Amino acid sequence: MFRIMLVEDDERIRSIAAETLRKWQYEVIELTAFGQVKDDYERHQPHLVILDINLPVYDGFHWCQQIRSVSKVPILFLSSRSENLDIIMAINMGGDDFIQKPFDLGVLVAKVSALLRRNYMYQEESQKWSHRDLSFHLSNSTVEYGGRTAELSRNEFILMQAMMRRIGRIVSREDLMQALWNDDQFVDDNTLTVNVNRLRRKLSDLGLESFIATRKGMGYIIE
Repeated sequence: MFRIMLVEDDERIRSIAAETLRKWQYEVIELTAFGQVKDDYERHQPHLVILDINLPVYDGFHWCQQIRSVSKVPILFLSSRSENLDIIMAINMGGDDFIQKPFDLGVLVAKVSALLRRNYMYQEESQKWSHRDLSFHLSNSTVEYGGRTAELSRNEFILMQAMMRRIGRIVSREDLMQALWNDDQFVDDNTLTVNVNRLRRKLSDLGLESFIATRKGMGYIIE
């Protein structure tokens, strides 16, 4: 399930937008305080941020820059401002798209879906993902680095795929355990640790030390 952080101070608009997105099976985090948006982002690690421009304390442009300093998460601006300059500023500040209020809820859902698909799902079309000179081959479940290759088990493949899909973002232990779940097997916390350590050893044997970093109390990240 994709997680969306909704940063909108108009309670009515926020409530309607959140309800609509939940109907489309998105998990929605509604902020009701707007003084620590960057901290809220880092705590919740959403897959997409919907960000109003006119906010108390600091405006959306400020918070967009703050989020961009730590993440490339897609940001959809939502604003009553309609001047071309505001749209240009939103994009130049690091926004990915812009919706003007009042807006059609169908348009909101379509733009959210498009941004998520473009940022997270398009990679499924590729049979090889690369990062830091490592190649992850989806077609045969192998990783390659420095001319050497290692085969991954089913669980190692799932973990690698989940973390490579979100490079630069923390993947929580809960999300990884959910990815490892199947119909006849419950994956507990200790099982996750064992599988992550096995994957790390295979990467280390290839010469990739610390490719997967731990964020204590939060999860794992490939930077």
